Amino acid sequence: MADLLLTLIVPDDVAQDIEDLLLARPDLIRGFTTHAADGHGSLVRLVEAAELVAGHTPRTMFQTADDEAKMRAAMVAIKEALPRANIYYWLTPVIAMGRL
Repeated sequence: MADLLLTLIVPDDVAQDIEDLLLARPDLIRGFTTHAADGHGSLVRLVEAAELVAGHTPRTMFQTADDEAKMRAAMVAIKEALPRANIYYWLTPVIAMGRL
């Protein structure tokens, strides 16, 4: 199977839950990277006054890469654990990965 990069854009209020879930599944996730991000656009729910003024809401981006079966299984595990978490994702083919 091909390697894929899984990117998750997670509301900050569930970011710790996602981190805990990923860390609890070393069979699927060997490691991951997180970044602070801001959510923009018509699909982003702005709730707090500061979000309404700024026009965006804080998010956390998670990225991990491995074979397709593991990335899809990780997505299933996340969906089962947090079915209404409003997580946006995408999968991208990985041409190469490793350590230098």
